[in-house]
Amino acid sequence: MTSRTAVIGMLLVAGVAVTARPAAADERFALVVSGVSGGDKYAESYKKWVAQLDTTLRGKLGFPGDHIVILTENGTGSTAATREGVAGALAALQKRVTVDDTLLIVLIGHGTADSAAAKFNLVGPDWDTKEWKQALAPIAGRVIFVDTTSSSFPFVQDLSAKNRIVIAATDSPAQKYDTIFPQFFIEALDKVAASDSDKNGRLSVWEAFVYASQAVKQSFDQKGTLVTERAVIDDNGDGVGKEATATTGADGVLSKTTFLDAAPAATASNPAAAGLEKQRIALEAQIEELKGRKDQMTPADYDAQLEKLAIELAKISAQIRSAK
Repeated sequence: MTSRTAVIGMLLVAGVAVTARPAAADERFALVVSGVSGGDKYAESYKKWVAQLDTTLRGKLGFPGDHIVILTENGTGSTAATREGVAGALAALQKRVTVDDTLLIVLIGHGTADSAAAKFNLVGPDWDTKEWKQALAPIAGRVIFVDTTSSSFPFVQDLSAKNRIVIAATDSPAQKYDTIFPQFFIEALDKVAASDSDKNGRLSVWEAFVYASQAVKQSFDQKGTLVTERAVIDDNGDGVGKEATATTGADGVLSKTTFLDAAPAATASNPAAAGLEKQRIALEAQIEELKGRKDQMTPADYDAQLEKLAIELAKISAQIRSAK
């Protein structure tokens, strides 16, 4: 390791030593849609997953109870997992979610896909990707869309957009077997100590995605069966997506700097620190984007740009420590 590389490394370590989170004014909302089960076995699993997710969102992740909307197969009126229920929920959220807010959407159930369209199975007529895209378009905030169902890959292709993170449980519409990804994605949100891979005390969308992806593979390996689902993520708007183990691809910048848990109390009560945290998040995103372009740059140019960003990050982090 060269002395310059060592210095950059120390600066980056200093920069990440302070817990990161967007400003306290930012709000987090969640929409959970549990569609048609198609049988008692599935209904039992979906009910369990929804209950676990609701508890985790309210508890460990600190989502306000009135910011969580849950639609289910047995719901009635505005809580029913129907086209009308979904449309009404998204219309109501559109009025509440501002440009600085984050909306997490999780689909649990069954998905189908053919040459014409990919759909999420609701009670009654289904919604295809085009209908979801149209309904999401007016929402001003950052959307984290997680389709945990079979044949869900087309949602990555069709819902991809700027300031949006799309996760699908499968990397192909041909993967039509029922998925176990929802079980492990919810587990990732609940077991932050295990899924927080960089051990900064926070849970990013990327970390939850990686944890769930690895757990799915381990489950198939333990059973000695062929892996029938491979989750993918898209967060740069190109609609391509990549697996958690992929070493190439530009995705990861947004999801690594988007957090699912609540802001630390020290930041939430200090507007100055919150503003600095936003600057820190932006710098971290620039660093991640730069890393994605490393192979396209000369070593000297890459090191120079990384060093500049690392110095700025270290300065901001020092200001955050002083502001708290």
